[in-house]
Amino acid sequence: MSIVITGATGQLGRHVVEALLERNVPAGEIVATGRSVEKLAGLAGRGVQVKALDYADASSVAAALKGARKLLLISGSEVGQRVEQHRTVIEAAKAEGVELLAYTSIANADSTGMKLAAEHQATEAILRESGVPFVLLRNGWYLENYTDQLPGTLAQGALAGSAGDGQVSGAARADYAHAAAAVLVAEGQAGKVYELGGDEAFSMADLAAEISSATGKTITYNDLPAQEYAGLLTGAGVPEAFAEILADSDLGIARGDLLVSSGDLRRLIGRPATSLAEAVRAAAAAV
Repeated sequence: MSIVITGATGQLGRHVVEALLERNVPAGEIVATGRSVEKLAGLAGRGVQVKALDYADASSVAAALKGARKLLLISGSEVGQRVEQHRTVIEAAKAEGVELLAYTSIANADSTGMKLAAEHQATEAILRESGVPFVLLRNGWYLENYTDQLPGTLAQGALAGSAGDGQVSGAARADYAHAAAAVLVAEGQAGKVYELGGDEAFSMADLAAEISSATGKTITYNDLPAQEYAGLLTGAGVPEAFAEILADSDLGIARGDLLVSSGDLRRLIGRPATSLAEAVRAAAAAV
């Protein structure tokens, strides 16, 4: 019997595998899956089982889940296709008799009006109707959503967005991964819902101030109407449909949709979540 991690070729999935190994889960009981198994060769060399899994290929999903006791379904990256992809995995989990399916949803999925949440909400509904024992990991924003953009931010001398003075409870990708690992190794998780986010919320003006402090370069935050911000993103090469989703997500931040005050993340990982200041300083040092 094994713990299967979907999307292990991605950054979150790889972090989860590492977190399970740190928790002394035997490598042979972990199954890392992804479309490109060659990207998992390093894990295979450490004894982790590696299997091909494509959300759009039901036969590969069924084969990857053979013998699975627990499953982490990391939400797909193809916006617009994720509901049916997730349904394929959930149906395979039911057929295999998986004891627990953990799904990486979005913070405040039951109340947010963000367009990005729609596929998560639909997936949660499928899970509730499936009969598969499940737990929801409602992840907030990654700090990397911002720190990965640091070179561009420094080049522009400013941040742009449509979040107003709204605050977001961000945490590092590795924090969310350690939370997932904690849930996967625990018993009695079926039916639980974890609202996951950083310990201290921050606004985009706070982010600009942290970047300024860490780099010595003054960075300002320019708040724009959502349509204008989406146009700015499109001009920078972001596909139009995704630019609109990003601008809409900023409006969600302005409403408080990504504020999380549960303390679930800190409790699951047994330490404070990575702070904005820590993440920005680390990113600045790497530029």
